[in-house]
Amino acid sequence: MGGHQHAGLTVAFDADDTLWHNEDLFQAVQREYEDLLAPWADADGVAECLHEVQMSNLPRFGYGVKSFTLSMIEAAVQISGGSIDADRTIAIIGYGKRILDRPVELIDGVEEVLDALADHRLMVITKGDVHHQLAKVAASGLAERFWQVEVVADKDTATYGGLLERHRIDPARFVMVGNSLRSDVLPVLELGGSAVHVPYHTTWRHEDDHDGHHVEVPTLETLRELPDLLGTWSADRGLGPDMAHPA
Repeated sequence: MGGHQHAGLTVAFDADDTLWHNEDLFQAVQREYEDLLAPWADADGVAECLHEVQMSNLPRFGYGVKSFTLSMIEAAVQISGGSIDADRTIAIIGYGKRILDRPVELIDGVEEVLDALADHRLMVITKGDVHHQLAKVAASGLAERFWQVEVVADKDTATYGGLLERHRIDPARFVMVGNSLRSDVLPVLELGGSAVHVPYHTTWRHEDDHDGHHVEVPTLETLRELPDLLGTWSADRGLGPDMAHPA
């Protein structure tokens, strides 16, 4: 566990949409939600209101399905001018339950990639509801491959810095792998660590908003390309190439 330096790389993975599928179901549910509220607004209007409510609620409720469900209910009341009926409200709660009940579906190649990186120290760093995220890690069958699993309120520079300090991880030997530039790349680069971007086919609007920062960072088409890339880095004693830092 933590408390000592490690000779190799510490490789941390985002969970949702990096290790397993997630955002695709959120998007499918939002389309159903837009149809449900069609009597009061068009799809774009519903989507915009929901986004605004989600952003205003993040400081209160944080990330995760429960926060999303509460925001859907609040936005529905706003959009309908308070006339949303009980059946539609129950349907919205059902959307949240469906996401929570979704079986974990690993992204292609995840198990093979983790096995290929077994010589490194592997972590999960994910944000969201602690109970739901830990349940997904347990259900994934991947838990024993990870040295640490961290569920955090947000993934910003302060959070990463605290994790690296607590676990005595040298930023120069730390690599974060994930699908979000905002959450998985930019904060780590600011700390002097390295990052690898593995885009998912769809991204939550909030994670796509990264203030126009331009970074030159390795971007992989699939996670299967990761072991070869990290093999090159670890040969250099864990130091990522210059391209792993902001331009």
